[in-house]
Amino acid sequence: MPSLNKVMLIGNVTRDPEIRYTPKGTAVAEVGLAINRVFTPEGGERREETTFVDITFWGRQAEIIAEYGKKGKPLYVEGRLQLDSWDDKQSGQKRSKLKIVGENFQFLGSRGDGGGSEDGEGGHEPAPRTSSRPSSAPASKPAAPSPSESEDDDIPF
Repeated sequence: MPSLNKVMLIGNVTRDPEIRYTPKGTAVAEVGLAINRVFTPEGGERREETTFVDITFWGRQAEIIAEYGKKGKPLYVEGRLQLDSWDDKQSGQKRSKLKIVGENFQFLGSRGDGGGSEDGEGGHEPAPRTSSRPSSAPASKPAAPSPSESEDDDIPF
């Protein structure tokens, strides 16, 4: 039977990303994301609920999100669900947590608005584009931009 494990989310970064490195030097970044849902139940009163999720990015994407991701910035994330299980050292109970492993992301909002950063200093850096291209591409030869990428700056919206 076929299966699918794909998640797409849009939300706001809840805290500045935390980056660390594995013993082999691979970057790992942890990001919190708040996703808001507005709905109207049968009673007619408009309600809002917020879901908080933890996302883990690896490699170059972890470095990019740690450098440019700031609390409050809107973020689009594609990834997959992963269940982490462990034994709680204090209680001895089996614990588990469902989280997202980020595979691709994109900062939302304009480059100049800082994406809603609370400190008001965001937006001075260029918003990086992430790619889902395989990492086996040669690093010494830069890829030529596709016609659609080079024309992005000419689009008035």
